[in-house]
Amino acid sequence: MRKVLLVALAVLVAAALALPASAGQSGRAALTAQAQRSGQLQSANGEYVVAYADGASTAAARAAVKAAGGTILKENAQVGVATVRSSNPAFVRDAASQRALVGAARNRPVGRIPSGGSAKDEVEHLTAAERAAVKGGSARAGRVPDQEPFADKQWDMRMIDATPSGSYRVNQGRRGVLVGIIDSGIDGNHPDLRDNYNRRLSRNFVTDIPLIDGPCEHPSCVDPVDEDDDGHGTHVAGLVAAELNGLGTAGVAPKVTLVNIRGGQDSGFVFLQPVVDALVYAGLVGIDVVNMSFFIDPWLYNCLDNPADSPEAQAEQRTVRVATQRAVNFARAHRVTPIAALGNEHTDLGNPTFDDTSPDFPPGAAYPRDVNNSCITVPTETRGVISVSALGPSGYKADYSNYGIEQTDFSAPGGWFRDYFGLPQNRQPENLNLSPMPQALAEEALQDPANVPFILKDCRGSTCAFYQYLQGTSMAAPHATGVAALIVSAHGRHDPRHGGLTMSPRAVERVMTRTARQTPCPSPPNFAYPDDRDPSFDGVCAGTLARNGIYGRGIVNALTAVLH
Repeated sequence: MRKVLLVALAVLVAAALALPASAGQSGRAALTAQAQRSGQLQSANGEYVVAYADGASTAAARAAVKAAGGTILKENAQVGVATVRSSNPAFVRDAASQRALVGAARNRPVGRIPSGGSAKDEVEHLTAAERAAVKGGSARAGRVPDQEPFADKQWDMRMIDATPSGSYRVNQGRRGVLVGIIDSGIDGNHPDLRDNYNRRLSRNFVTDIPLIDGPCEHPSCVDPVDEDDDGHGTHVAGLVAAELNGLGTAGVAPKVTLVNIRGGQDSGFVFLQPVVDALVYAGLVGIDVVNMSFFIDPWLYNCLDNPADSPEAQAEQRTVRVATQRAVNFARAHRVTPIAALGNEHTDLGNPTFDDTSPDFPPGAAYPRDVNNSCITVPTETRGVISVSALGPSGYKADYSNYGIEQTDFSAPGGWFRDYFGLPQNRQPENLNLSPMPQALAEEALQDPANVPFILKDCRGSTCAFYQYLQGTSMAAPHATGVAALIVSAHGRHDPRHGGLTMSPRAVERVMTRTARQTPCPSPPNFAYPDDRDPSFDGVCAGTLARNGIYGRGIVNALTAVLH
């Protein structure tokens, strides 16, 4: 099984994480303008993302780019990152030799957001065989009083006490707390999201590219900020903040504000510059928490001096690491708490040994190389990012979820189709996470009978909406993001300069740590999956009750987070 799935999503991050450090209204206006015009990468035409060296003046960095044979197309001087075009086939090597530059990375598709029907769809959407094996539909149970119609299917919210008898009765979040979703977009017109959706602050930093996205839906090839043609971003947003409105599902923090800061193409590809712009924009407009359910390609592991890599490949990975760290530092300095999915490769990230999937773009470029703990997955292992592993409804680690005592900060429900092995609940849609789905995508997907059990419809009067079941660490992360938003809502302070409630990422993480439900490793600590998957899914949990490789510091909890 290729280790690709979450990688797709991860792209959004690294690409994004490459940006600045402080800006005023002019910087904000510039980013807003960029969102309205074409900014797509043309990696095949010699485009690169360049990181300036720390301490180098902008003038010196620009001169270094020129000396290496490049022309700057777009620059974010505040974080020292630029998009460059060059016809020099050795540009990556020549840029790395310039003292004023950290290096360059090819500006190209860095991954793919999981989407229905994709060949990479090995975890979040299940395989065609798994979908076809489900018998019957997901019958709607009777509505529980004072709960949303599908509350009985939201075991994930019960696991973290985000329920009417739990956190909802204490604090459902505050409108002034902003949650940014860097993903495929958000369906801002979905009936379970629209009242929590801030269209004014939302931005789309990508332009549709017909070659990979298909015909443009709009004359400008720039989708409106309330459109999601993939569905992944809408699902993530719903887990964070679907409304309590008597329709469908509810999110962890049903009264916080959602902001779409889109960085991914309709096709699922994610390019570097749009993601970078999205992260910087989040800092500039006062977003409190950012959800990043993806990690950066094309390198599954970014190494500094792996002997299997060419000098150019080493320079590229170094550039990704440096740029990502700068972007995270920028976001945190602006009181943004960054939260990321841990990844779906069922790997101990503290002890990786082999990588034969990198670089995974263009197809066929990968080569085998030994790796170790000095190589990192970005942004999951970037300093300052809160990383989240995925659990099934039984509370056991989902077999696909990455883990690691150094890497796992917290755990959260992410869904696990194969949970409850040997019991009737095994391989049921209800083992996954249910969340909103754009109507057009639902109607198209329902043409395939195998999808029927995984898509539900709910109506309140003449208003109807669709919901889908998905699984993955992409789903675990937004549960933690919702808890972080509740923490800011309950414990943040008012700051007129920030525009509302605010809280430092360090303080948010302290409260999350203090209030998570500490959970020990299994006993014995080796865990195995008595299913038909290969033994590579098995592993060993290291650590203590206070922190271990599966649960991190514990399972996030919405109720205790708002009480303490």
